[in-house]
Amino acid sequence: MRDALLVIDVVDDFRHADSDRLLVSFRERLPAMRAVLGEAREAGIPVIYANDNRGVWDGDAKRMIREAIERRPGGDLVAEVAPRAGERFVAKPRYSAFDLTPLELILADVDAERLLVIGASLEMCVAQTAIDARERGWKVTVIPAACPAVDQEMADVAVRYLERVAGVRMHWEASIPSLVA
Repeated sequence: MRDALLVIDVVDDFRHADSDRLLVSFRERLPAMRAVLGEAREAGIPVIYANDNRGVWDGDAKRMIREAIERRPGGDLVAEVAPRAGERFVAKPRYSAFDLTPLELILADVDAERLLVIGASLEMCVAQTAIDARERGWKVTVIPAACPAVDQEMADVAVRYLERVAGVRMHWEASIPSLVA
């Protein structure tokens, strides 16, 4: 089974209504995000970033990344999990990374069968992306330890829904899960 790591909304300038709570959670989950990214890169698993376009439609991923890193208070965090050269990056206008983006084409290009999902925010964009991926036929595993949340109570609800209703697997370690059916 061919995996792809999908990294949701980690290029953030933390200048929005929920940024204080998200920043705290992001700091707590940064070690897990770094671990999962490092393991995926070492294993040769394709890493694909999908990030909110913040209403800017120019598609300039390098500018988005640079501005998020240069801004405070979270630029140091973003720098640690930002895309590396050669990693794919799609700008998304909505919660789901599939909605109005070329993500399906990219996943087909890397021949992905299972998506490993990390990123922010677990109860919003991560959950919606995981649901949409399942509806499109992919096997999906979310790694909650590497998913910052704005509202932990809602994140817990989202996890239960993803597992019980949407058929999404949870991997509770800060690592890439072994291949399972």
